[in-house]
Amino acid sequence: MPNQSRVADQSGFTLVDGLLASVLVGVGLLALAAMQGISLARNVDANELTRVTNLTSDIIERIQFNRQNVTEYNGVNTTATTPCPSSMGTMARGDCLQWKSMLEASEAKLASVQGTVSVTAEGPTSPALNQQRVTVTVSWMGSVNSGSTTKRSRRVTLETVIAPE
Repeated sequence: MPNQSRVADQSGFTLVDGLLASVLVGVGLLALAAMQGISLARNVDANELTRVTNLTSDIIERIQFNRQNVTEYNGVNTTATTPCPSSMGTMARGDCLQWKSMLEASEAKLASVQGTVSVTAEGPTSPALNQQRVTVTVSWMGSVNSGSTTKRSRRVTLETVIAPE
């Protein structure tokens, strides 16, 4: 008889405790799976933004290198029939054509990518510094590789002020 009282005093997990624990673990795993999907989509967005920012800064660096002829870059539009204006000099035309080919090469990762460059005179300064505001815009249809069927128009615009030496 001493063994029987000892068995009655012992307690352990019941079926309800086991079910509750499995429900909590299941909910936690579902939350982790949802976070994984969100993380993947954000990773694709970050990758696209990095590519586009590099493409945008590339043409700005080319323009800064050729700063004496900064106005020649005005009107560059990679989707136009003639993306590089006929008024461009040799170096500016080469920069424009190389940038256009870089944008086209990125089409595998960025759908419908297009770039524009506009150059406008910076406001009057005293003394006159002949500064030019350069605005480069690259737009594309985002989240091509994230598995989402919804594509959204994305755009990156960088502006800088360039003054000839």
